[in-house]
Amino acid sequence: MSEKIHLACPACLAMNRFPKTRLHENPVCGQCRSPLFSGKPLEASEASFGPLVLRGDLPVVVDFWASWCGPCQMMAPVFAQLAQEMEPGLRFVKVNTESAPTLSQRYAIRSIPSLLVFRGGNETARQAGALPAGPMRQWLEAQAVS
Repeated sequence: MSEKIHLACPACLAMNRFPKTRLHENPVCGQCRSPLFSGKPLEASEASFGPLVLRGDLPVVVDFWASWCGPCQMMAPVFAQLAQEMEPGLRFVKVNTESAPTLSQRYAIRSIPSLLVFRGGNETARQAGALPAGPMRQWLEAQAVS
């Protein structure tokens, strides 16, 4: 019997359960039929953060950013590129610190951009500051296997 994973739908936030072996088969939500992966980072609000980041079984990398932050703007295309390349092994989520100040406070975000990796609802790694594509990929690959 194959291992089952749980994953929230980005559209309706319903939890989905499916075999891990079918992760690469473009799964869709059992409730709203939306794709569970888009190859793009998901925008999380304070309301959607829990289902998207804390309740699923996949490792999630979260980019805490702000619209006025130059390094955040420079890193955004790199983050999007890696989301396209590394999904569905990792889920990629962006949190705008201006529209989600409670999340920024809860996770003690002191500088942006800040990347946090979550596994099983717990923060397992953190990287402050913008990274180019190569070093960010290496850092994420190291987090995905640890």
